Amino acid sequence: MADKKFNVKFCVLLPIVVIVTAFLYAVPTSFFGIDALTATQQRVIALFAFAALMWIFEIIPNWTTSLLVIVISLLTVSDKGLGFLCTPDAGKLVGYKSLMSAFADPVVMLFMGGFVLAIVAEEYGLDVTLARVLLKPFGTKPKGVLLGFLVVISIFSMFMSNTATAAMMLAFLAPVLAALPKDDKGRVGLALAIPVAANLGGIGTPIGTPPNATAVRFLEDAGMSVSFVEWSMRMIPYVVIMILFAWMLLQFFFPFKSDKVELEIPESKRKADWKTYTVWTVFLGTILLWMTEQIHHINSNVVALIPLGVLTALGIFTKEDIKKINWSVLWLVAGGFALGTALNGTGLAKVLIEAIPFGSMSVVVVLVVAGLICYFLSNFISNSATAALLIPILIVVAEGMADPDAANNASFIALGGTRAMISFIAICASIAMLFPISTPPNAIASSTGLVETKDMAKVGIIIGVVGFVFAFFWLTKIFPFALA
Repeated sequence: MADKKFNVKFCVLLPIVVIVTAFLYAVPTSFFGIDALTATQQRVIALFAFAALMWIFEIIPNWTTSLLVIVISLLTVSDKGLGFLCTPDAGKLVGYKSLMSAFADPVVMLFMGGFVLAIVAEEYGLDVTLARVLLKPFGTKPKGVLLGFLVVISIFSMFMSNTATAAMMLAFLAPVLAALPKDDKGRVGLALAIPVAANLGGIGTPIGTPPNATAVRFLEDAGMSVSFVEWSMRMIPYVVIMILFAWMLLQFFFPFKSDKVELEIPESKRKADWKTYTVWTVFLGTILLWMTEQIHHINSNVVALIPLGVLTALGIFTKEDIKKINWSVLWLVAGGFALGTALNGTGLAKVLIEAIPFGSMSVVVVLVVAGLICYFLSNFISNSATAALLIPILIVVAEGMADPDAANNASFIALGGTRAMISFIAICASIAMLFPISTPPNAIASSTGLVETKDMAKVGIIIGVVGFVFAFFWLTKIFPFALA
């Protein structure tokens, strides 16, 4: 089976990608029907198509595609690229330093800081201790235990990798599942609580999931920065409501047969020492600094590097721990940023906004269609890749509608403007959880052997539809971002 998939990818899908990319690269610029389209802009269009198809088909790992995006951009549209391609006659070139800096973008550093916290939390038993404390209040009643899992997983996912959180909670869930009768449908509900809470919880903070960070970064570039507290104030209430909805939904589809659930979480075997206390202090201190950014004015991206500096200097985070950082996610996000830099740097983004009559379109239609496209893609490719693919384009669309001269400017501003639109797109990426391939937490839940794809899809589509509609009204009508 594996060999068959390999053959389909490299013998069928890869040639399709190559042909489409080569066609878009080689056709006359007049083919696109855009006046004054330059050669560098055409190359970015081809590169965009290449990235989209490679991310969708996953012929090679998504982070590898992102790396190729950066390399190809450097060679074909940068001011230090191939001499016979990157000439003044080809159009506006992008500074090679701006493309390479995607690897060390402040948002990438923000995620790296989050990974460091997750690694030391697991190594020093902080995750287990927190889970014991947080789950204890929910008692042993099945409904309470289910709610406890949803709440605790969503809280962890706001500050840690969704995948790491899901893997950690799966270990806690195993003895609970073993204690329940095999014919108890509640077992399926508990297993599904892992991906549902992990995906929803990540929406709560800018560091909860890569789509959030991508949205924050492009909003900042557009002069509409959103602080850690601003994002969290609007998104955490959304998460709370969606978690409560998910709790009722899982009980409805997968009612418990048992009257009592024994929650057995093993004690951490590590003895508390100065390193443990230091990890606790740094972990909680970092979260506190993120939450009080408006008081001390230290940017959240800068705060994210504090734990790395402190823990490395004290020998708590070592060179072996550095290897545990999820570099593939960081590179995946970096590729999306580089693609956005190429879109803007070559002037393609401006050309697109001038060529497409966004100003004459209904604002609601633009928001809904953009959200649906994001939701659809996120069910088949990584949420991070979807956000990296769409947000650079949609930020341009939003800026066009926000133009004072645009016909729909008033209605767009009334619906929350650019911040609401881009934040909505980030949510749409996170609520996509139809299949085991949709997100790593979904795959982890599927690995229990309890969750059938039809059950996951049934819960996923309901949460997706409700989450989509609720997010639209939440960000445009109920709790819109203050206008800049």
